Amino acid sequence: MLERSPSAPRKHSSTEVPSRFVSVQDGRFFVDGAPHRFVGANLWCAAYLGANAGFGDRDRLRRELDRLSEVGVLNLRILASSELSPLKSAVRPAFRDKSGEANRELLQGLDFALAEMKARGQRAVLYLTNFWEWSGGMMTHLYWTNGGEFVDMDDPEHPWPEFPDFAAQFYANREAVALYHEYVRLLLTRENSFTGQRYADDPTIFAWQLANEPRPGVSTAVVERNIDAYVAWIRHTARLLKSLDPNHLVSTGSEGLVGSANREDYFLRAHDTPDIDYLTAHIWPQNWNWITPDDLAGTFPNAERLAQSYLAQHIGLADDLGRPLVVEEFGFPRDEGRFDRKATTAFRDDFYALIQEAVLASARSNGPLSGSNFWAFGGEGSAAHADYRLRPGESSYLGDPPHEPQGWYSVFDSDTSTLKLISAHAASLRAVP
Repeated sequence: MLERSPSAPRKHSSTEVPSRFVSVQDGRFFVDGAPHRFVGANLWCAAYLGANAGFGDRDRLRRELDRLSEVGVLNLRILASSELSPLKSAVRPAFRDKSGEANRELLQGLDFALAEMKARGQRAVLYLTNFWEWSGGMMTHLYWTNGGEFVDMDDPEHPWPEFPDFAAQFYANREAVALYHEYVRLLLTRENSFTGQRYADDPTIFAWQLANEPRPGVSTAVVERNIDAYVAWIRHTARLLKSLDPNHLVSTGSEGLVGSANREDYFLRAHDTPDIDYLTAHIWPQNWNWITPDDLAGTFPNAERLAQSYLAQHIGLADDLGRPLVVEEFGFPRDEGRFDRKATTAFRDDFYALIQEAVLASARSNGPLSGSNFWAFGGEGSAAHADYRLRPGESSYLGDPPHEPQGWYSVFDSDTSTLKLISAHAASLRAVP
């Protein structure tokens, strides 16, 4: 039985419901013959909020989509797969388990999110698994197929980089990849239970993404051992996606050079296939030790310099490959490294402005950098505990996934200065011919 149709949205700033697919022509995004550029956000939990279940909150999802639309955010990057996992910080419930049984509530939650986005003229980037632990991901695929072996990122007996080096075994594990491809087929051939439209025929979907931040490993020896299997997995999976759905774009979900052992040759090998339509880059100043949270004033110039260099490198790579580029993850802590939604965001705003200025400059010069998705929208959410940690079974979702402090990178609906900055950037980008 079909569930009720999504409600009509409240008045918002978008101009039209998506009616055409996004394409790539001459290394740039186009829709209906016109250049396509966007301001976006990450909203990993959209399908969870959209579920008609105790862990869902459809009314909140509608409100969050309205808020995003009102400031010009029309592209959302969303988790579309999670795996039931022994990993301590993995989100539960999951989209599927080892048997291949899919969670009907979460799939319908994704249906609902896409239907509500369609009504607001928004588009979705859907990533199909995760290199990291917080949604089960590749480590869980390995656990399902290797006799139950795994490394937990939270286990002090397995310090960095044991987790990513182990997870990178995924690409050469045929059984694990086959389970992943089984889910890919299920989702790409799905019919939305609200709209009656096949996912493959829905222009609300901007792109399919192979994974969140896939890497061939971290340690040099591991990367060198895995690079061939990694590249083969990208090419095989992208070809499969295109065979099931020729209408939509495909991207890897890569961090960029940081996800390719900082080697341009590895990055180019991974993306030099006609089935990968555009490039992605992620920028994480604190995670990559470019800044010190308790000395943002002293270390921000370093982050500014390195971010500008990283952007320039990837714009060059996009030009070399003739592909558009999206900075689809970028995050910065609140002032003084605090997590509380009342903490100020002066340095975050400056960092956001740096990314936005790069996108706008590229748009004005017809360059390849065509959009950005900040990480991440927390909206009306708030941490439920004084330690800012999500407890198992809780569903007070923020932009920060369950393995992270709740409020670390979230943009809240009360972050007025940040939202004004995003809105002004959206207006400037729309004004570019």
